[in-house]
Amino acid sequence: MQEPSDSESRAGAVPLSSADNPKPDAIQVVPIMSQTFDLAELKRRMQGAVATLKHEFGGLRTGRASASLVEPVHVDAYGQSTPLNQVATISVPEARLISVQVWDKALVGAVERAIRDANLGLSPNVEGQTLRIRTPELNEQRRKELVKVAHKYAEESRVSVRHVRRDGIDILKKLLKDHAIPEDDEKRHEAEVQKATDEIVHEIDALLASKEKEIMQV
Repeated sequence: MQEPSDSESRAGAVPLSSADNPKPDAIQVVPIMSQTFDLAELKRRMQGAVATLKHEFGGLRTGRASASLVEPVHVDAYGQSTPLNQVATISVPEARLISVQVWDKALVGAVERAIRDANLGLSPNVEGQTLRIRTPELNEQRRKELVKVAHKYAEESRVSVRHVRRDGIDILKKLLKDHAIPEDDEKRHEAEVQKATDEIVHEIDALLASKEKEIMQV
């Protein structure tokens, strides 16, 4: 029996799906999606700047006790550098007193050294497995210096928020240029980005005002 020619085989063949006839060497063309605008993601990034600012403000020693004052401390424990809050419970029983309850008695000396060597200006008193740390009063000059630091942190936070705003606006302009959205939508979304920016900057300003008042309070 004569074999059909290549042309006859192609003419009478039923095409198979890619699943029935996989071709590992074939190049699959995937359409490239245009960049999308996500207001919720922009707001999330802006809130990230606020969260960072709150953490930085918490580390500014104002004379009042705060667990965040010793959170940066790392202890040489079990042969590795370990965050203090992973070897002890930190609490603030009084306005100017930090209590550090060390879980393992063998680490009390290491915790004390770590706090003293952290250049935080703190001197713990050891009572069994508990370290009590009195936060000293601040003089006026030191308070003014801390206010300047607080303003610096706040401005860095504002800059971060403005960078997020710029990213959002750039995405909208690109979408408009690519005819992915109409001009009315671009303007509306741009206004939404600006509103979100203004709200976050207002929150930053309020945090700064509160921190400045706290620092200067005698």
